[in-house]
Amino acid sequence: MDLSQLPASPAPGLVNLVVEIPAGSRNKYEYDALAGVMALDRILHSSVRYPFDYGFVPNTLAEDGSPLDALVIMEEPTFAGCLIRARPIGILDMVDRGAHDGKLLCMAEADIPNRRVTSIRQIANDQLEEVAEFFRTYKSIEGRVTEILGWLDVEAVPALLQRCIDAAR
Repeated sequence: MDLSQLPASPAPGLVNLVVEIPAGSRNKYEYDALAGVMALDRILHSSVRYPFDYGFVPNTLAEDGSPLDALVIMEEPTFAGCLIRARPIGILDMVDRGAHDGKLLCMAEADIPNRRVTSIRQIANDQLEEVAEFFRTYKSIEGRVTEILGWLDVEAVPALLQRCIDAAR
């Protein structure tokens, strides 16, 4: 699976998101660019599970040295390696091990009934807190110092996405 030619943003307001970890999983997969496959990195040893499909935006580079992280809200989990055209609606703003580590929260473009969701203000606060608590808990159990700064709405997405695209070039 060669992602080198896949644009980070196929159209304004959309990103290409490659799923690494399906919702409900404790298995932490990561894309191995050298091998071109998904690889099992570790298993979360806690009661928490990924609340939504989790992955990255290819051909981006975030401050933490990895591609820009992204979650996609969907009714059913997909699978590791699935490509989703997604519409970012906000950012979980956090710091992990001293590096800024924002995570896009997205809606799948193929999810026609949810196309009207364009902002995190349309997502229930308890759902947003579930996502924040997931990262707070699993990183704490792994002994990592993480600070959740809060949620940023859709207006903050273009600047973060462009910084990460530029950094990858």
